[in-house]
Amino acid sequence: MKKIWLAGPAFVLGMAGWGTAQAESVEKLAAAFGARQDITDISLAPGGALAAIVAPSGGRGDKVMIADLVKGGAPRTILNASGQGEHVSYCSWPSDAQLVCSILVQDKSTGNVLSFSRLLSLSLDGSPAKMLTQSANSRSLGVARYGGDIIDWQGGKPEEVLMLRQYIPENTIGTRLAQSGEGLGVESLNVRTLRRATVEKPNRTAAGYITDGMGNIRIMASTPAMGIGYDRNYTDYFYRLVGQHGWNPLGRVTVNPSGTYSGFRPVAVDPESNSVFGFDNKNGFSALYRQSLDGSNRREEVISKPGVDVDELIRIGRSRRVVGVSFATDYRQIEYFDPKLAALRSALSKALPGDPSVTIVDSSADESKLLMFVGSDIDPGKYYIFDKATRKLEEVLPLRTAMSGRTLSPMKSIQFRAFDGTMVPAYLTLPPGSDGKNLPAINMPHGGPSARDEWGFDWLVQFFAARGFAVLQPNFRGSSGYGEAWFEKNGFQSWRTAVGDVTDAGDWLVSNGIAAKGKLAIFGWSYGGYAALQSGVLKPDLFKAIIAVAPVTDLQQLRNDHLNYSDYKLVDAMIGNGPHVSQGSPAQNAAKIQAPVLMFHGDWDTNVDIDQSELMQRRLLDAGKRAELVTFKGLTHSLVEGEARARMLAQSDAFLRENLGMPKE
Repeated sequence: MKKIWLAGPAFVLGMAGWGTAQAESVEKLAAAFGARQDITDISLAPGGALAAIVAPSGGRGDKVMIADLVKGGAPRTILNASGQGEHVSYCSWPSDAQLVCSILVQDKSTGNVLSFSRLLSLSLDGSPAKMLTQSANSRSLGVARYGGDIIDWQGGKPEEVLMLRQYIPENTIGTRLAQSGEGLGVESLNVRTLRRATVEKPNRTAAGYITDGMGNIRIMASTPAMGIGYDRNYTDYFYRLVGQHGWNPLGRVTVNPSGTYSGFRPVAVDPESNSVFGFDNKNGFSALYRQSLDGSNRREEVISKPGVDVDELIRIGRSRRVVGVSFATDYRQIEYFDPKLAALRSALSKALPGDPSVTIVDSSADESKLLMFVGSDIDPGKYYIFDKATRKLEEVLPLRTAMSGRTLSPMKSIQFRAFDGTMVPAYLTLPPGSDGKNLPAINMPHGGPSARDEWGFDWLVQFFAARGFAVLQPNFRGSSGYGEAWFEKNGFQSWRTAVGDVTDAGDWLVSNGIAAKGKLAIFGWSYGGYAALQSGVLKPDLFKAIIAVAPVTDLQQLRNDHLNYSDYKLVDAMIGNGPHVSQGSPAQNAAKIQAPVLMFHGDWDTNVDIDQSELMQRRLLDAGKRAELVTFKGLTHSLVEGEARARMLAQSDAFLRENLGMPKE
């Protein structure tokens, strides 16, 4: 098996010293750490000899490449997306000769950013791409923004798939051929000939379907329609008995006002045991269960872990066979149900240097070849192919060639004491070679709020560590993964606790001598940006500089931004009502902030509208504060462009050094 190269030199970690990084200009360092990762998606063909790679192209674009894992050589590009309103999300293989790719299309011609997804079929013989998403016509009474997803490979039948379709009704005047169905349905589709047939009629309340991986639809999710979009306060699940077409009730999942769930949430059907894997609450934590689909409704616990949520299934193969489960304590852990896979993963973890995390990403149809990802906090990671027959592990591609030869900083799991005595988990990263004392320091709360930081490579953290900063990432109360009690009412309704934990993290950096006097800043993205700004409201004299990327700044405005969208009721419930809405909005309390503020925002952001940052800047300037907003034209929430990220890093570094009294270089 030959090594495949995208570009650049071989990946060698840890060879360059700290002196090399220090000698580099901040612009070069920012460009290296801000560069997009070399692979954004990778999948293995059924035969195991080919891989489809989605990689950056130009500044914002994407390209789809085919790598020959047997012959080696440079991957062959078969599709380009400009990045100007179109991006490739992922690709999958219906056969060794065909590829299906999901394309995200965005448009701002109406003033608001509208997003559409579309599925394309690509032939490796070079013939023109074909649109799998059913096109609208002159009779259509609307446009389907959702372009469908492949939910089953029809038991391995080449080129035949089951695909979700959003049906749009048509005007019936003057024709008997109009499409009258409306809602989500399922089609059987040949991706080469485009021959299609409806196998599940459209249903206005259907929100999703789950198959058994062998071409049989076994479960339907149904959410009641309430005016615009879905109510989304609850979802009813139904199942089919083997060989029958009718639906039987499986259970109801309720979305609580905090954003947590109650009820059994089915995820994957196991055809061998005629059961479905899903998650449910056990003593305030998410656990994995298996429920029978034979009419008996028998349920058994598969796995639970004290103190953390079990939150992810591990699936491989064409049938998406469930082989394990994962959960995050200090580190992301995987437990395989398959003893051979468990033994393989253990052996690889011991054999590879640096005690890395090993994850199975994909496999050939017969599971004889496994595509694996190996990485750690000081290794951005590489993809490997493991051949079960020969027991050989071969490197395919590194994830970030721009990190080649750089010394990276270990991420250490720690705990600090919050204001009420609660021990809060966090990760501390120190500059290479540092003794961890008397440093410029950055408190970096994560986004979400329903999220958490995990151990592993982080380009933001590593950049600032390379520039001499200590970085602390607190998993404050309001973070997910630690159960319902830790999540509380989410980081907005319970902002005093969540942001209180964030400010306590800053106090811990100071009291432990890690942060030098007057050299403590805060940096956050999305909810983390909100927490950074609100920390300046809650404790104005703690942080000497505040950086917020795509932040929420006004909770009522956030609610208003979702008025005409299907998730309004969910957002409305998450924010809630009461004094916390105004008290917990940094834009409404801008006069309390003392530290200078720097913000970055993409003007095509559909997660957090740029009007949030614009409002914050106006309020700060009106209050006589220092505030700057950097706008990136045509970029969305994640600022997926190397040049934009490099500019953000370099400008943030200069801002911090100016306001923390540090030399620029």
